Amino acid sequence: MTEPDSSLQSQNPISQAQNSVDTAHNAVTQAQSHPTDITIQQAQNSIQKAEQALEDAGLSGNQEPVDRARADLEEDKQALDQL
Repeated sequence: MTEPDSSLQSQNPISQAQNSVDTAHNAVTQAQSHPTDITIQQAQNSIQKAEQALEDAGLSGNQEPVDRARADLEEDKQALDQL
């Protein structure tokens, strides 16, 4: 049985960006609970990937969800800066 929703979602730049922001959030949370050089670096890398994904999604023309995701990512960046 195929899963059409997941294949459609994987092709949507906004969904990809949101997934990337969620991954970055999880990485920041991990770094907060276990602040090591490795977890902090992983969180920084995830944030960079999410920023690129948001940049790509911003070209789609549907700016509102991109702006919300960008605001969420900014909160995570600030939290990571506190470590």
